[in-house]
Amino acid sequence: MALRIDKDQLARLHAHAEEGYPHEVCGILAGSRASWEVTEVVALVNERADSAHNRYKVSGLTLMRAEQALEARGLEVVGYYHSHPDHPSQYSEFDRDHALPNMSYPIVSVQEGSVATTQSWRLRDDRSAMDEEALELI
Repeated sequence: MALRIDKDQLARLHAHAEEGYPHEVCGILAGSRASWEVTEVVALVNERADSAHNRYKVSGLTLMRAEQALEARGLEVVGYYHSHPDHPSQYSEFDRDHALPNMSYPIVSVQEGSVATTQSWRLRDDRSAMDEEALELI
């Protein structure tokens, strides 16, 4: 299954990743789970005070409020994204350990302030690994 994403929303995601450099950024992908289509990217603030260059943190309350606001507008959470400053867009074991099933996880590699690559990942049912999924622009 491919993650379908509006091209303008992918550009917004990439802009967020570059603006946050050299720190990790994160956010929510919203749209339709039936078509696995992202129509809105919601940028969140990385609340991590230490290690913001290689980790992100969002409080549960902030995340819940953002998700509730999307749901109130009829949108569903399709996944979550984050960036890897000066690191490949490959998922880490930390990423795998914190992933949820049936969600997409795009990771944006930002090299020296510019987006280099974007790969999206899905957790296997047995949680042993994440498999890359295609990104389809709409």
